[in-house]
Amino acid sequence: MAYQGKFSVPEGLLEHLCERGLDGLGEAIAALVNAAMQVEREQHVQASAYERSPGRLGHANGYKPKTVRTRVGEVTFAVPQVREGGFYPKALEKGLRSERALTLALAEMYVQGVSTRKVAKITEELCGCEITSTQVSRAAQELDAVLSAWRNRPLGVCRYLFMDARYEKVRRNGTVSDAAVLVAVGVDTEGHREILGVSVSLSEHEAHWRSFLLSLVERGLAGVQLVISDDHAGLKAARAAVLGGVPWQRCQFHLQQNAQAYVPKAEMKAEVASVIRAIFNAGNRAEADQRLKSAVETYANTAPRLSSWMEENLPEGLTVFAFPEAHRRVLRTSNGMERINQEIRRRTRVARLFPNEESLLRLASAILMEISDDWQTDKRYVIFPSS
Repeated sequence: MAYQGKFSVPEGLLEHLCERGLDGLGEAIAALVNAAMQVEREQHVQASAYERSPGRLGHANGYKPKTVRTRVGEVTFAVPQVREGGFYPKALEKGLRSERALTLALAEMYVQGVSTRKVAKITEELCGCEITSTQVSRAAQELDAVLSAWRNRPLGVCRYLFMDARYEKVRRNGTVSDAAVLVAVGVDTEGHREILGVSVSLSEHEAHWRSFLLSLVERGLAGVQLVISDDHAGLKAARAAVLGGVPWQRCQFHLQQNAQAYVPKAEMKAEVASVIRAIFNAGNRAEADQRLKSAVETYANTAPRLSSWMEENLPEGLTVFAFPEAHRRVLRTSNGMERINQEIRRRTRVARLFPNEESLLRLASAILMEISDDWQTDKRYVIFPSS
């Protein structure tokens, strides 16, 4: 009969987490993954340690240390070896994925105020064990401290600043309201992206944008050469007040979408879209200005509202021509921010309605911190001539 290993939670693991909270999470992850890898080796060789079995397919050959950088710091695993070779445990890769999932799951559980029963179910699925509501509360308190420290960490010089907002449903005073989640992404002097900060408020008015921008400056944000965003209400005035003199690139993608509201006939929409793309894809600013002038004149009689709108708004999407040609592809739109919003939406879809602004900020921070950490290993977003 084939050997069937059984996974068991290492003794004292829950007590260890209870005593040390997130400080002990690295050791807890190592203990869980090591135990799982041990079982996987026993299944591979069809025998447990020191078992004499005629069906044995190999022999254990000690362990090899492997140190991996995780969200909770460097963790050293004991990777089991097989004398005959040909074995590498899948549990290690799965465990590292679960480590990230566990961090976000704790945030989500704390955010949503889910029942102890649901908390137990989620943690059992993630790490094979159940933790109590007291342990979740302790871990959540430490998580709050980690997220707060990340949101308030010192900043430095960023060449490019991307800004965007999205909305989530929040309960307040017995009613449901839309809360704006403001997110800022910077590109540093080495060309790497970093999420600079996040703010949540029940409005997207100028006061919220101004407060958010001021907080970035107070944390050390400097050297901004270009701000890229959509035409958010309140952002223009706040940007002028806090980052006066910094050029603004209005998202070309959203401009093209906005233009469709001024096209008088459906059959003209494809034509207008093509004309605007040609303006944005010009080789230089002079050519773009000439194409825009021609378009304004073309539609002055057949679509006067469109003509006036193009003349007033499209120049806000041409600022990018003043920057290196190699950078224009990523600077011309805020599409990168849209992808971040999609990830937030994917994670918040489970919650649907947040009990308060603090809970929304907590989960958004955890998601954005995860994304920003992942970016640290990505290639440079842009390459500056001097770098």
